[in-house]
Amino acid sequence: MSDEPETIVAIAPGEPLPSWCRPQWDVLAARAANGTLPHALLLCGPAGLGKRALAEAFARARLCQEPCNGIACGHCRACKLLAAGTHPDRMLVTLEINPKTGVLRKEIVIDQVRALSARLAMASQLDGWQVAVIDPAELMNPAAQNALLKTLEEPTDSSLIVLVADQPWRLSATIRSRCQRIDFAVPSPAEALEWLASRGVAGSAEALLAAAGGNPGQAWLLAERGGMQRRQDVARDILALASGRGDARAIARAWAEDEPAQRLEQAARLLEGSLRTRAAGQRPRFDPGWDDEVLAAQFAAANRLRILLNGPLRADLALFHWLDGLSTAGVDA
Repeated sequence: MSDEPETIVAIAPGEPLPSWCRPQWDVLAARAANGTLPHALLLCGPAGLGKRALAEAFARARLCQEPCNGIACGHCRACKLLAAGTHPDRMLVTLEINPKTGVLRKEIVIDQVRALSARLAMASQLDGWQVAVIDPAELMNPAAQNALLKTLEEPTDSSLIVLVADQPWRLSATIRSRCQRIDFAVPSPAEALEWLASRGVAGSAEALLAAAGGNPGQAWLLAERGGMQRRQDVARDILALASGRGDARAIARAWAEDEPAQRLEQAARLLEGSLRTRAAGQRPRFDPGWDDEVLAAQFAAANRLRILLNGPLRADLALFHWLDGLSTAGVDA
């Protein structure tokens, strides 16, 4: 990292953006300063790398009435409205409660996008920018994506739509082509460890970072939410099933009741780690005893299931189907 002093870009007092987000911020700030900012951005990369923090900071900077060096001042009327969540030109489209069932939807629907388009078609209420964030953008259903295309193709003046996506490939190619793509990548281990230390993660930081595949945000979540213990439980459960000693139904029920997405992610990371270690000619610490082909197939199946869990599936049944297969995964290999 450079020894030069850096401008601190904060989304709230005491919460600066991670240092590895600086290049993305600089690109967008430069385009905003010279008047070449596009009407639509696509911020993409794995969860935990600062996409949402940057989207929030950049939205505030665009709406601020007295920005300082391209950063929201935090004191003007617009910034106060943003802090209170009442700025009329700041819009968020995200997962909402279905009014008919009272349950959180698992997709963003067409009515939400139509409502957004209607608001963007009106003039700014504070005579400035209109900024809309769609997050997670990849959870727009096909009808919602088609509705958004009309707005992207006919943008209004001084409007900015920011799509935030952990899985951008789930967006249509046409939507992706209408946005300026900003990618977020895993930082260097040194940078990630420095950030974790700044958040109070010390002694176990390297192990957490390794468990999170080098992703510092995910490593921090592991530290905060007992994720390392959960990872050990996942490893134990998979090994028990692979040896024919586990109860797939009981394990599926336990996973479904306690962070199923995180457990499945850890399962995928464990399997991927075994594949990489074998490819390097070494013996993995986590080894279900399958050959490489079976190991790769179960890794792929775990990743497919991670996507399917975002849909209208019962988590316990979906997990049981995969976990039950682990007991016989190597039998017919």
